[in-house]
Amino acid sequence: MRPLKALAAALLPLLALTACGGAAGGTAKALPSAQGVDPGRDVVSQEQKVDAIAALLPADVRQAGTIKVGSAFGTPPTAYYPDPATKRPAGLDVDFTDAVARVLGLKVDREDAAFETILPALGSGKYDLGTGNFGVTTARLKTIDFVTYIDDGQGFAVRKDNTALNTVTDLTQLCGLTIGTGAGTTFESTLNSQKHLCTDAGKKPYTVQSFSDNGAILTSLQQGRIDVEMSTINGLRYQAAQPAAGTRFLGEFHRLDVGFAFKKGSPLTPAFQAAVDQLIKDGTYQRILAKWGTAGSAVTSSQISPPEHA
Repeated sequence: MRPLKALAAALLPLLALTACGGAAGGTAKALPSAQGVDPGRDVVSQEQKVDAIAALLPADVRQAGTIKVGSAFGTPPTAYYPDPATKRPAGLDVDFTDAVARVLGLKVDREDAAFETILPALGSGKYDLGTGNFGVTTARLKTIDFVTYIDDGQGFAVRKDNTALNTVTDLTQLCGLTIGTGAGTTFESTLNSQKHLCTDAGKKPYTVQSFSDNGAILTSLQQGRIDVEMSTINGLRYQAAQPAAGTRFLGEFHRLDVGFAFKKGSPLTPAFQAAVDQLIKDGTYQRILAKWGTAGSAVTSSQISPPEHA
């Protein structure tokens, strides 16, 4: 993993610059316009506190005025660092968190955390909520509550020169291949739980390689160490649009609601749901999606812990 991480660290700034620039600075708006994405545009600071919605927060949270957020950072458009030197965050999750906090009159105390550590930390009280493009699944709903804000899900990508796969509608199409994905994700659990489909069909099982570093997945795909990448629909579409990545998106496999994650029974969920609905009502929601080129993930209203998509 160490050599891969080093190479990934070198590639990610290149992808960030060619794709989108940063949230501030000289290159912030210069490069992404060809993809219809404008990461440098401020779509959040105009949002105002709505007293009636803030009143839904528990009294102690209103008095503290701060919300502790555990955030997973990786690649655009979800959450990333356009300039690793300054570590100023950008992305869809960042804008939605900041906009909701403004509606609620709260400041965001954001901590960069490994994806697989965030949900367990909610139960211990380390964070009030977590962000990381967390999909709503039946398994997670046993211990986690969600307030949804987009509809994303699972997809696959290959190198552009891979002509063997054009779409994946059934996991048996992956038998005998090596698939790279993120550790602790719905993708990892889906792949591991369905390996039997290959042996049931009399085929060689696929191999799953899990990575804690998103950049290492792309590097492994580029170097041929893995055959296929499984990740978010929005992330893979965004990645495939960048010439430097050299990947091809194979399409959607399974849609999932995505939401802010809370410990089960958290008293924060009604306020956050109302705040997301306020963003939809006042137009900030649509502006955030347009900024990141993810209008196809729009929802008409926020839900608290809906069942997993069939």
